[in-house]
Amino acid sequence: MTGIIILAAGASSRFGSPKQNLIYQGKTLLQRAIQTALTCLHCEKVIVVLGANEGLIRSNIDDQLVDVTYNPRWQEGMGSSIKFGVAEMLRLKPGVTSIILMLCDQPFVDSFLISQLMEKKEAHDCGIIACGYRDVLGAPALFDIKYFPALLSLEGPEGAKNIIETNVDDVFILPFPLGAIDIDTAADLERLNQAG
Repeated sequence: MTGIIILAAGASSRFGSPKQNLIYQGKTLLQRAIQTALTCLHCEKVIVVLGANEGLIRSNIDDQLVDVTYNPRWQEGMGSSIKFGVAEMLRLKPGVTSIILMLCDQPFVDSFLISQLMEKKEAHDCGIIACGYRDVLGAPALFDIKYFPALLSLEGPEGAKNIIETNVDDVFILPFPLGAIDIDTAADLERLNQAG
């Protein structure tokens, strides 16, 4: 049983406004991420973790379709939001045996890619399925239940990258070159719109 956590708690400090609400191809980046998660077969629960600018972002989400939660400690960084999201997932769906972490600023993540994470988990005896791009192993990434304690121990600005890197022998790498494209600055968004 797989659950998806969409991490959308950041303040977008480099961008200057909530990038969760940026429009790309007719939808906000967060709406696109939610739609992607909801169209994945075999996904039992979708949780969105908000933090900074919660009110502005929540108003653009149909929270009848997903569980929207607020991390009161979002300012501590990505680790705090992952920890919070995993705890919420286990509270709301205690039977979950794997969790996929998604970011809302990777516009080329689609339901096929998320389904591939789940399929590779079934096909390979690995506890982590991570996307590979630009010599990076990262999100979206699937974590087996045996890594839940490690995810729940995260703190501060560090995400789950260290968990992946310290368990590389238990990682299946799913190539995803477009994962390198994320939105951190206005220039990133301009390049994305020009390309698409």
